[in-house]
Amino acid sequence: MTRPAESRRIVLLGSTGSIGTQALDVIGNAPDRFEVAGLSAGGANLERLAAQAVRYRAPFVAVSSAAAEPELRARIEAAWPVGEPLPNVLCGASATEELAALDCDVVLNGVAGAQGLRATLAALNAGRTVALANKESLIAGGPLVLDAAAPGQLVPVDSEHSALAQALRSGSPDEVKRLVLTASGGPFRGRRRDELSHVTPEQALAHPTWAMGPLITTNSATLVNKGLELIEAALLFGVDYSRIDVVVHPQSMVHSMVEFIDGSTLAQASPPDMRLPIALALAWPNRVRGAAAGMDWTVAHSWTFEPVDHISFPAIEAARSAGVAGGCAPAVFNAANEELVSAFHAGACRFLDIADIAGQILQLWLGTEHGAAGNPRDVADVEEAEFWARRHAAAAVRASAGH
Repeated sequence: MTRPAESRRIVLLGSTGSIGTQALDVIGNAPDRFEVAGLSAGGANLERLAAQAVRYRAPFVAVSSAAAEPELRARIEAAWPVGEPLPNVLCGASATEELAALDCDVVLNGVAGAQGLRATLAALNAGRTVALANKESLIAGGPLVLDAAAPGQLVPVDSEHSALAQALRSGSPDEVKRLVLTASGGPFRGRRRDELSHVTPEQALAHPTWAMGPLITTNSATLVNKGLELIEAALLFGVDYSRIDVVVHPQSMVHSMVEFIDGSTLAQASPPDMRLPIALALAWPNRVRGAAAGMDWTVAHSWTFEPVDHISFPAIEAARSAGVAGGCAPAVFNAANEELVSAFHAGACRFLDIADIAGQILQLWLGTEHGAAGNPRDVADVEEAEFWARRHAAAAVRASAGH
């Protein structure tokens, strides 16, 4: 019997979000395997952050909003056990980045959006294992992140990439024919393009399977999320884009597959529960007993697979073209999408505009001297490309509203 790994000290970035709260469930249910070394959040839910700090006795707590410091300290002090040393509180724009470099075993980056890039790089440069739920940081800063990461230092948290990592254990790299990412299809699976003209934000947030934050949930509705996952898979596993496919699997039981050169395909299957890939990422390469419920094989199951409708959902192929182009193109596509998702939820653009305009801005970037500039030299290059994309996305939204 394999001996359990020693307890690991975890720094959790984005602790009040969906990934963060589920990660704390995993940590709380396996106190012999994990302990909290630090927590961070943006500051939108100080009550939850303070409660987490108290419950898990976090020695370090970070909040991105400097203005939130007095309230956070007051909430923690009010509930902290008398006589125990209070945690160190870090506040301000660089607080999450500072926490990411803290002495620990694993940094789980659950920050939403491209803002997680600096934290990912800080953790990698400090020599920490990074459990990556913030796919946008890898997508936006791909060359920078890959240059900073030692072999095995990046561990995926997304259920699809966790599934691929598990299946890839069964063969050598030269035995892999292709990777197959599965997509639930989101709330609008099966709808024609003309049926998506009047989708509301509320409808876009009604995901049939997963409970996630608004950005990722909207990205799942447009299938932008699957496009970003395609880029992430290519970067994480070093597989060419021509050997990565996407298939729609509405039941979300098979989380992705690897096809080998002999015709064999290995799939990882489990009920849709993020605690399983989170636990595996925190303990990698070991498993955590009872991390999530397994399949009930005593009842009948029907699983279906179908091709992606690229006319109604053009985002996957747009993302593929960004990945193939490389450089800052994925950062541009991702940043434009984030700007457009915000505009959609503000009522400033239509659902279909999100993927359409993001794709147009990507092509505009590739048609300029920027597109031929090669890999970014540093984070400033990435942020400059993102600013360019957001500015053009905002201008496109204004132009669309004027018609």
